[in-house]
Amino acid sequence: MKPRPVKKLDPSRSLGENAARIVKVRLDEMRAFAPKALDGKEKAQHDMRIAAKRLRYVLEVTGFCFGKPADRAQRRARDLQDILGEIHDCDVMLPRVRRHLEEIQKRDAESVRAKAKGSPDLDPRLASRAPHRTAYRGLDVLAVYLQARQRLLDDRFAAFWGRQEERRTWDRLERTVEGYLRRAREARRAEKAAAKARAEVEAAERAARRAEAQAEHARRDRERARRQAGNTPGAVSSSGPTPPRRADAWAEPSKHGGGWPLRWNG
Repeated sequence: MKPRPVKKLDPSRSLGENAARIVKVRLDEMRAFAPKALDGKEKAQHDMRIAAKRLRYVLEVTGFCFGKPADRAQRRARDLQDILGEIHDCDVMLPRVRRHLEEIQKRDAESVRAKAKGSPDLDPRLASRAPHRTAYRGLDVLAVYLQARQRLLDDRFAAFWGRQEERRTWDRLERTVEGYLRRAREARRAEKAAAKARAEVEAAERAARRAEAQAEHARRDRERARRQAGNTPGAVSSSGPTPPRRADAWAEPSKHGGGWPLRWNG
């Protein structure tokens, strides 16, 4: 029986999350065979035994991620595997015993017929001296034993499965792994939200730094413009305009009277 594929396995994620996905698929796979297996279908019982073995193996390796429900389910999967294994042994042995009995009976029939030679009828005493006559009873008894044991094991299997359903062994394991997956999804969403928030904060900080740099650049441009304006001839100084001097503020000495004038033309 091919195992069901497990989807969404991701090596970048945790062991527990990947293990939870595997356990869930293996558990569902095993439980899907229960109706036909309980009805005595040989193939379903065989497939269920293989599925129980797969579930047991994955729980032996990763059960520590899921605590007591996984430990209990691992032990019960082993018990289930043992019961179905014994049923499978009976399924295999019973047809073999019957085939072997049929084969030696055929050989004995040919031997008895040969001993009759040319007789028109067969003497019953020849059959009582068949070469394998002592093996018949032992094989018949073995076939009866295997058939009876098979039915007893079927009853044991049904009782065992019923107890696990009552004790919710498989339901508890299923809830545990589903809870693990749910928490893992929530953690990823929270991590993505935190990463988005960090990105937004970083973007805001970069925008603030750009705005600050632009403001500093504008301030330097204004300072440079003021310095250039102060070095230009005829420019207005920052302390205010200088009043012009009148041309006759200081009159020259009179050509006729000599000396400086007595009034100030300021």
